[in-house]
Formats: sequence, structure tokens, C-alpha cells
Amino acid sequence: MLWPFNHFRKPLEAPPGTIEAIYGMIVAQAREPLFYRDMGVPDTVDGRFDMVLLHLWLVLRRLRAVERGSSLGQALFDHFCSDMDANLREMGVGDLTVPKRMQKFGEAFYGRAAAYDAALQAGAEPLAAALCKNVFEGRDIAQARRLAAYAGTAIAALGDVDDTAIRGGRWKFPAPAAVAAPAQAE
Repeated sequence: MLWPFNHFRKPLEAPPGTIEAIYGMIVAQAREPLFYRDMGVPDTVDGRFDMVLLHLWLVLRRLRAVERGSSLGQALFDHFCSDMDANLREMGVGDLTVPKRMQKFGEAFYGRAAAYDAALQAGAEPLAAALCKNVFEGRDIAQARRLAAYAGTAIAALGDVDDTAIRGGRWKFPAPAAVAAPAQAE
């Protein structure tokens, strides 16, 4: 039996630079040209944002299974929020507007994460439908199926990485080329 004294433990400290390294991997993977060129993800601000959210969801999902991964996940999410805030300010968004935009970013993430979690529980086709709605604006289920296949591959690959490597940021996303075959005509 585990005793409910976990709140007395010292929070898991990530090695210096780990959060930045993991977030850097998320952003780098979200920018992978194959998603836009071969999988049809819209190469727009919204399309790129959705790819960052998808990869952030994949990593946070994996961290749920890691001992004390919630603190690392929170630090990663906080870093994402800081990055979005900095990007807004760099684009010249005014101080009064930034909090409203940040609230929308948070709502977008939590809404997609909940939709993707529920869809994943139901299977590959529901995940493809959720990705079609969010990433492809409901227009391209064939490409969404390919993106769902990639997400499944990424979930499996992250699941194969041991917890120590996950916590330390010593892993890589799978190449999207592994599932980037041309979409089947409907």
C-alpha cells in the first residue's frame, strides 16, 4: 500500500536545460516540413500552432505515466505558455491583449487535449476525425488519418522510451516519413 504522503516529497528536479530541450524538440518536430508538404497540414500560423499543440499533447500524455511526471509536465506547459507570451509580444501584440490571447491558447490546448484523449480511447478513426476537425478544419479526412497514424507511431515510440530518458529529454520523435506515404483517394 502506498501512503498518501507524496506531498512531503521534494519535487522532482529536472536537470538544467531539460525543459528547454524537450520544448525545443517539440517545436522542431512541429516544424518538420513533411507535415506540411506531404501530409497536407496547412502551412499557416494556425497549422503550425496546431502541430505544436499536438506534439505537446503527445509528450504530456507520456509524462502522465512517469513517476512524478506531473511536475515536469507542468514545467513544460509553463514553458510553452512563456514562449507563446513572448511570441505575441514580439509580434507587437499589446499588453492588454496578451492575457486574452493567452487564455485562448490555453483553451485551445485543453480543448484539443481532451478531444484527442477521448478520441484515442475510442480508436484510430475517432482520433483522425478529431485531427481533421482541429488541424484540417474538417476538410481532409484522408490526410487526418495519416496524421493520426503518425500520432499512433509517436505514442508507441514514446512508450518504448524508459522513464529516465523521458525525464532527461534523451529521446527523439519518430520521423514523420515513416507514415508519410501518399494518402489513399476516397
